[in-house]
Amino acid sequence: MTNPRKILIDTDPGIDDAMALFYALSSPELDVVAVTTIFGNATTETSTYNALALLSLAGRSDIPVARGAEAPLVATYGGPVDFVHGADGQGNAGIPASPTSAVSESAAELIVRTVMGAPGEITLVPVGPLTNIALAMRLEPKLAGNVREIVLMGGNAFCPGNVNPSGEANIHNDPEAADIVFGAACPITMAGLDVTQKVQMTRADLARIAAMPNPRAAHLTRILPCYVEFHTRYDGLDGIFVHDSTAISYLLAPDAFTWAEHPVRVDCGHSFGRAKTIADETVGNDNEAWAGRTPVRILTGADSRRLVELELDRLARE
Repeated sequence: MTNPRKILIDTDPGIDDAMALFYALSSPELDVVAVTTIFGNATTETSTYNALALLSLAGRSDIPVARGAEAPLVATYGGPVDFVHGADGQGNAGIPASPTSAVSESAAELIVRTVMGAPGEITLVPVGPLTNIALAMRLEPKLAGNVREIVLMGGNAFCPGNVNPSGEANIHNDPEAADIVFGAACPITMAGLDVTQKVQMTRADLARIAAMPNPRAAHLTRILPCYVEFHTRYDGLDGIFVHDSTAISYLLAPDAFTWAEHPVRVDCGHSFGRAKTIADETVGNDNEAWAGRTPVRILTGADSRRLVELELDRLARE
């Protein structure tokens, strides 16, 4: 086996974030070298508590956690989405506090130090708003040139949003940061709603998690009912969309996906189009606002059953 791929996960845990984190930690192909936290599903304070607690529960308190930005670059944070993830971000089920604390560095500082300390080796995996990544790029202009890849969960190029018809939640939380990141001169893969809403776990799939004899699965079993209730009420699903974990699945099985490659801009206006991720699909891609931007790999389809089985296999590991 080749050396595990080094990844840094930027997250706002979040029920699906907890699933993605446990999925990554259970995959020998991946080496989670650091975790950074951000507002989004919960406040940054709650996200940091949860990230530390989730790593402790998984027996990985050795992984450094850095607390990230408290608010978007220019706008106001709209607040947690308790009706999706619970008031504690963990389905109102609670999770014991970690005995460890966040490092003294900010998230942006830890991102810069980690990437610049291993040029070309670190894949950034942001599964929340992109504020920390944008701040790190501002802090170190050479960052993009030293990142192996950015594989992010967010956006909706070819389908409606989930906050409103225009915007997906992670991008909607900080469109200005997202536009900075999508403009970076490095490989970027976007696992947005175009693909994540095509990857679904049924109630029967989730019941298999409940039967897994490890503490990670036991925690997921406690928190998932809140997420299932949300998807049943708002999306009419018999289960859940697999959002954040789809970014992890792409790292493990890219051949299970289809994609299109186009430069992307984010609508940073203050009208009904705000936060829309707009792909330039025109021949030549020479429209002024998109000119010179590196094409983003926008995931558009996936073998849902293959990916669900892969994640369930990994979550079942001791």
